[in-house]
Amino acid sequence: MHAWHGIRHPSVEYPMQRTAMRFFGSGLLLSVFFAPQFAAAASAVTLGVVTWIGYGPIYCAAANGYYKKYGLEVKLVNFSDNSVMAGALQSGEIDATTLTYDQVIAANARGWKLKVVMPVDYSVGGDAILASMQIHDIKDLKGRKVAFMAASPSDFLLGYALAKDGLSEKDVQPVNTTPEGVVGILAGGSADVGVSYEPNVSVIVKSSGGKRFHVLMSSRDARGMITDVLVLKESVIAKSPKLVEGLIRGTMEGLAFMRAEPGKATAIIAKTLEISPAEVQDQLPNIENPSLANLGDVFKKTAVLPSFYASGKIIGDILKREGQIEATPAIETTYDASFVNAVQADPGG
Repeated sequence: MHAWHGIRHPSVEYPMQRTAMRFFGSGLLLSVFFAPQFAAAASAVTLGVVTWIGYGPIYCAAANGYYKKYGLEVKLVNFSDNSVMAGALQSGEIDATTLTYDQVIAANARGWKLKVVMPVDYSVGGDAILASMQIHDIKDLKGRKVAFMAASPSDFLLGYALAKDGLSEKDVQPVNTTPEGVVGILAGGSADVGVSYEPNVSVIVKSSGGKRFHVLMSSRDARGMITDVLVLKESVIAKSPKLVEGLIRGTMEGLAFMRAEPGKATAIIAKTLEISPAEVQDQLPNIENPSLANLGDVFKKTAVLPSFYASGKIIGDILKREGQIEATPAIETTYDASFVNAVQADPGG
């Protein structure tokens, strides 16, 4: 779900996703959204985001001043390219950021010591493997050409699907392209299978009167394979634990607002993303913001999604294969579960 997040063309339905990190660098900042003016005693915090439907709880928390309750004056720094956000965090340009979990693995493989403190959202339908009508099973992909972007969320979803059926990407013929490029490749007949995200998925399925392609598998069947997370540097976490707690509590209040006041929340998200409320409503079912009771699921030491121990192995193997990293960092070094545990133990704060 990703290069996706950046620039929106007025004539195109806004894409739902972002692309995997290939390069680290200084932040390309489009704009800064200012939360309401807070008391002078509040600590100024910069939080990196991209214009992504899954960050609704953060947008609502900032707009409604929920972080202020925890002594934080949060400024949302909107990046045009999420691939540079880990670098901006590492260099200290921002205090905290949202990333996809694969970016954390790639960063920590470089020794950056970034830590996930909470999951923000899961893709649950926004990413999909698309196939021609004669293909009905993942096992049918063996030997076929599959169009997707290497080392991206599409790659991770495909890797997960193949592994579940005892296959690997060595069993298919990869056709490397952008997520948008998948549309043309399938339409032109250069491949019978492709992996992409919305709105490309809908474009492909609806093409030719809906008679050529169908969704073979979507991220709804792999909840947690593609996860957006809240990340800080290990040194910042150690120095400012109250900052981390405040970000988590404020964000969860934003989620509570979304569920209690869906109309008002939709308006905030639509304004932030510069799309219509109807588009927000169309996109929200394809992501899931986990409830407080389920925030710790990613930290469980299990081979079952949404655990990082499940997704991290697949991501690490693919990044190594693509030459992005030399070795996968130990999963337990990529997160700090203590803050989620504390908030779950004392929800009222």
